[in-house]
Amino acid sequence: DRLKKVEWAFFIPLVIGILAAVAALSHLIESLLENHPIRMAGLFFGLVAGSIVVAWRLIGRRDALRIGVLVATAAVTFWGLGFSAGTVDDPSWWMFLGGGALAICAMILPGISGSFILLMLGMYQPVLSAVNDRNFVDLALVLVGIVVGLASFSTLLNMLLERYPDTVLAALVGLMAGSLRVLWPWPDGTGGTSLAAPSGDVLIPVLLAAVGAAAVLLITRREEAIEEEVEAAGEAAENAP
Repeated sequence: DRLKKVEWAFFIPLVIGILAAVAALSHLIESLLENHPIRMAGLFFGLVAGSIVVAWRLIGRRDALRIGVLVATAAVTFWGLGFSAGTVDDPSWWMFLGGGALAICAMILPGISGSFILLMLGMYQPVLSAVNDRNFVDLALVLVGIVVGLASFSTLLNMLLERYPDTVLAALVGLMAGSLRVLWPWPDGTGGTSLAAPSGDVLIPVLLAAVGAAAVLLITRREEAIEEEVEAAGEAAENAP
């Protein structure tokens, strides 16, 4: 029944676009992650930081409850990720399954992407490797996870977002803020969760972080401008004689 409620006309082209982008860019991104982990971490750090700003703006009520949810979520996420080793070297089958399920659920929430969830779980590079190596078993597990996640969790997440939007968004901002631990460039880039002061290769990662954050903010601003233009055009059409 839940699968019948899915807007497949929207979802299928979306998935095709995502898969096409992954197939086209996976080799390049995997190579960059292996050869320039600190710089790539800087870029991802900036992208997530920009997304935090976007999600923060969406919170309507920034009261003590919402701030508390944000801080608590950030603290728990930051602490929990301290036990992670970064990228998972030899993931089990259920990690591909779970990664796909959580990644598709992330797409329901504003300001967050499936790639971000895979990065946080340490599954981003293994999934890229599965694409480049044509490991169809692992890719099938990811796709099954996407279907399971869509059928099992999307309705619940959508309901929570409709009923408690500000609380969900506050938790989302906290999740992203706490997960910046994984993306802190030094000392190991995306390869670990240990933290150190910036050293060695500093300028380029900082510049890439700034570019990533600016890109997210500019794209969001452009999207808002397009929405305003569409609304204005609709109102003009309604008021036309």
